[in-house]
Amino acid sequence: MLPMMPSIKSYEDLRREIARRHADLSDRLQRIAKYAVDHPDDIALNTVSTLASEIGVQPSSIVRFANAFGFGGFSEMQQIFRSRLVADASSGYRARIANVRGEKSVSGNSNDPIAVLTREVDADIASLQEMGQSADRQLLKRAISLMSNASTIYVVAQGRSFPVAFYLSYALGRLEVRSHLIDGIGGLNKAVAQTATPDDLLIAISFRDYSPDVVGVVDIASKRRVPIIAITDSPLSPIAALAKVSFEIRSAMEDRPFRSLVAPMALSQALVVALGHHLTSEQRST
Repeated sequence: MLPMMPSIKSYEDLRREIARRHADLSDRLQRIAKYAVDHPDDIALNTVSTLASEIGVQPSSIVRFANAFGFGGFSEMQQIFRSRLVADASSGYRARIANVRGEKSVSGNSNDPIAVLTREVDADIASLQEMGQSADRQLLKRAISLMSNASTIYVVAQGRSFPVAFYLSYALGRLEVRSHLIDGIGGLNKAVAQTATPDDLLIAISFRDYSPDVVGVVDIASKRRVPIIAITDSPLSPIAALAKVSFEIRSAMEDRPFRSLVAPMALSQALVVALGHHLTSEQRST
């Protein structure tokens, strides 16, 4: 008898279920799962044969993937992705993405700095617009609750994500919230993580290709039962699976040579400002 499947009624339901079961899928189905999470618009709009060619699998494998998540076939699963496209992506967002892609194809090799600036600005506006439209109120409230109740907030990131962590640490200090930036100086990332307790909180920021140092800190914190907030780019991210709250920020243009930090910075600023309002409200009520 097949195991009972959860009721999947939306893209978010499917996304959560893919993340929950990803480790148990075969290598081929994991490849399809990653593509489905990273390219939901393509799943919504393309045929099964086109997708199979793009992913590098047989069409029957995509049908098996759909069956594995309780759908009668690919077409039934595709409706979930199409519903997301209609509900979550406004025509303005889709047009902006199309414009960015069109400009890239026309002038991708241009040496004109104005053309480069325009493409970057348009892509960032599109990312911000999508993040704002898909924001989950309850997820944000849970994050603020974790931050307000933490004895110490540890913040970790490496490489290109480090400016986000530095800003969070700086801004939390301005709120007089106890925080500790795990900056990796002296190779002490894991040693510092060992000092965190379940009364604290870890905010971890990492994007593909996911810093091993950050993943290691998250793993230690999880084992020590430290609550974790992840800021990342996919529910399949190694730091998302261990987080109590995970914010997955998609880039409007995944093939940009440098991942923009505009959307992660905006989210971080929103978290700090909302935390400030929350703390002020608590002070007034006491």
